[in-house]
Amino acid sequence: MPNREHANFPRAGFFRRCGAAAYDLLLAVAVYMIAGAIGFGVFTALTSSGLIDMGTYEHVSDLLNSDSLYKGIYQLWIALCVGLFYISFWSYGGQTLGMRAWRLKIQHPNGQCLSMITASARLVWSLLGIGNLWVLINGDNLSLQDMMTSSEVVVLSKEANQMRNWRGV
Repeated sequence: MPNREHANFPRAGFFRRCGAAAYDLLLAVAVYMIAGAIGFGVFTALTSSGLIDMGTYEHVSDLLNSDSLYKGIYQLWIALCVGLFYISFWSYGGQTLGMRAWRLKIQHPNGQCLSMITASARLVWSLLGIGNLWVLINGDNLSLQDMMTSSEVVVLSKEANQMRNWRGV
């Protein structure tokens, strides 16, 4: 359901986006660390129970870092957790915690929040943040991921940033 109140806010510029990204990077590192600890704990439990053979390795970390299959699964797990962090925040309410601090919101031009699929596409098209450089040469303050997903990042007023009337909040 579109939020018409948020449909007419101005689009965010490059430096405001970078400020929010810096905040979110700290949160993404925390998610990375927690996901890594959980993944390592599961891997340790699997080796301790004998479901994964330690072979000639003395330490679990040696096995995890030496075997390309285990290492790939472990890294995929961490990347999925960090990606889901962004996707879930973008699709529910349109803001990460860093975006909320900078009064930014991701939405469709009519004020509607992104779906999980659109938020996933946005994550891919952001090219790990490099897609934001397009704002510097685009006169409409649209990044690559904005254009590819028909979305925009807007600057909210202080009142609108309180999240009242957003999906029943």
